[in-house]
Amino acid sequence: MVPRKGIFAGDNPFEIARSWLAEAEAKEINDPNAMAIATVDPDGLPNVRMVLLKEIADDAFIFFTNYESAKGTELDASGKAAFVMHWKSLRRQVRVRGLVTRESDEASDAYYQSRALGSRIGAWASKQSRPLKSKASLMEAVTREGLKHGPNPKRPPFWGGYRIAPVEIEFWADGEFRLHDRFRWRRATVKDDWEIVRLNP
Repeated sequence: MVPRKGIFAGDNPFEIARSWLAEAEAKEINDPNAMAIATVDPDGLPNVRMVLLKEIADDAFIFFTNYESAKGTELDASGKAAFVMHWKSLRRQVRVRGLVTRESDEASDAYYQSRALGSRIGAWASKQSRPLKSKASLMEAVTREGLKHGPNPKRPPFWGGYRIAPVEIEFWADGEFRLHDRFRWRRATVKDDWEIVRLNP
C-alpha cells in the first residue's frame, strides 16, 4: 500500500472525494460541484462541457441532463466518460474515468421533483443541444409547456440521471514549485480492488 497522509488518507476513494467536495462547498464562491465532463462523438472527436455533480454515491458519481442532448446521446452510445473537478480555492482537483449507465427512473423522478418549478418546465421546453431559432421562441416554449403541464409537472421521459462508475480516480493537490502530489486509484473493472499509485507531478 502506498503511504498516504492528510487529505489523501483513507481506504475509500468515494469518501475522500466527498470530503474534498465538502471542503470546497465551504470555500468556493460559485458551483463547487461543477465538473467538466468529456465524451466522444461517433467519429471519436472529444466533447467537453460543464455540468453539476449532484451526488457522490458509494459506487458512482451522479448528474442529470437531457438524454437527447449531445452529451446524452454520446454517453448512451459509448457507455464511457471522464470528468475533472477543479477547486481554485483549495488548489486541488479530482479526475475520474469510468463506465456510464442511466440512473433509475425512481431516482431521476425524485431529483426532478426537487428542482425549482421553472427548471422543471425548462426541461420540457428546451431541445438541448439542437438549433434554436431565437431566445423569444424558447420563452414561448416555456410558456406553452408551463400551461400544458401546470404547477406539478412530471419528469420528461427524455430527461434524467447518469451514473459514472469509476475505473480510475486521481486526486491531485498543488505543490510548491509545481511539485504536486498525485495519487491514482485504478482497477480493471468496477468489481476489482483498487491499485493505488503515486504519480510524478
